[in-house]
Amino acid sequence: MHILLFPYLLTLQNNYILTKLCLQQQFFSAPIEIPLEYAPSNQQHGTAASSKVFPPIEGLFHFGGAENMAEDLNGCSVSCKLSLDDLQAVCRRERLHCKELQVNKYNIDDYEVEYLCDYKKSKEQELYLVKWKGYPELANTWEPRKNLKCKKLMTQFHEDMERELRRQKRRTTCPKRLDKDVAWILVQKAKLRQRLQRWEADLNKTRNHPGRIFVLNEVDLDGPPRDFTYINTYKVGEGIVLNEMAVGCECKDCFSDPVGGCCPGASLHRLAYTDKGQVRVRAGEPIYECNTRCSCGPDCPNRVVQKGIPFDLCIFKTGNGRGWGVRALQHIKKNTFVMEYVGEIITSDEAEKRGHLYDRQGATYLFDLDYVEDVYTVDAAHHGNISHFVNHSCNPNLQVYNVFIDNLDERLPRIALFSTRPIRAGEELTFDYKMQIDPVDAESTRMDSNFSLAGLPSSPKKRIRVECRCGSDTCRKYLF
Repeated sequence: MHILLFPYLLTLQNNYILTKLCLQQQFFSAPIEIPLEYAPSNQQHGTAASSKVFPPIEGLFHFGGAENMAEDLNGCSVSCKLSLDDLQAVCRRERLHCKELQVNKYNIDDYEVEYLCDYKKSKEQELYLVKWKGYPELANTWEPRKNLKCKKLMTQFHEDMERELRRQKRRTTCPKRLDKDVAWILVQKAKLRQRLQRWEADLNKTRNHPGRIFVLNEVDLDGPPRDFTYINTYKVGEGIVLNEMAVGCECKDCFSDPVGGCCPGASLHRLAYTDKGQVRVRAGEPIYECNTRCSCGPDCPNRVVQKGIPFDLCIFKTGNGRGWGVRALQHIKKNTFVMEYVGEIITSDEAEKRGHLYDRQGATYLFDLDYVEDVYTVDAAHHGNISHFVNHSCNPNLQVYNVFIDNLDERLPRIALFSTRPIRAGEELTFDYKMQIDPVDAESTRMDSNFSLAGLPSSPKKRIRVECRCGSDTCRKYLF
């Protein structure tokens, strides 16, 4: 049995459409036929396509008329067997507004270019095959250039076309007609750009730091990484507890008039920052920032890392086989905080197990927290922030510092990355995965002088050798 219904209000979730359905006693001119799967209202949404057996649609209804039928259907989910374009087209055809599908009274009659699919040129004019937003690909039409008001999309299309023609070692001048394989690549590029834009929007919605995140891939067709969740702070693994700070400083001015040396003095260390927030202690010396129990305000110069990433950064696809990378979009001064290395805190035993798996994959995101002893490791493989995408260099522009704020457990420092020199806008950000720090006198620090993104100290001997592609003059040829 098929029930002819029209989705009146739609909410999009995880490849499913959670609907409130309006039964129409008089069908539209072209009603849409949607197979329904019953899901009780208290069932977690998205499980309707599981292996569970759902009752037939006939069993959902009573004999009380359309009102009871509509009430029964209120708990149903509709599998996304129609594309968003198809649903938007139905809304426009039936003159219905749907907020979740971005169809409203202001754009219901609009024809917006989603992307350009193909190109041909005659003596009289240039023509573009247009994919219209909210309409299926069957509705694509050839349009003359003069009719199109999408300058940015046209620029992107021609840049992609020229790049692909160069890649295939064809002539770079605009041909009269594109080959099918070139046109296919351009469509995939346009679709990829949309996916990356959605990912970029999700990243910026999740971040809690001032710096914005941008995403760019002009190299291949790789989309957002699978099985990666953006987080802003450590994800604490099973059996690990982060103890909060019990006391804070009582300074009115932590920089010019610190009481008892402020928070660093309480741990027998000195203030790590200048009044401009730039780090002034040597690499290897720990940083103690003011915490949530301190009497100083948010503008205290001893609050730097806790404010989050201050710069706009871009996740971009590298062109030399190093995967994704991160570049600065603003000028960064020397000794400035750039980002924190964030991930899941796990025990070193668990890190040893995961390390063998990552070895086989040819990558690792394990960062040892070895301030006093190797007990915990940060794993940023599946949970992390933008530092997940920062590449290695044997001549890096970022330096690692251990930072303590609300947790003083010396086995669980926060990992902060500061600039080692001025960094230009557009320059890639890197740090040394096998960082070696010159020993500092015992009075200033008790920190181990070896930082590592390679796992446990004993691990490198067992590791698969990974070739380094940083390209620096001082390259060690291998990461591990």
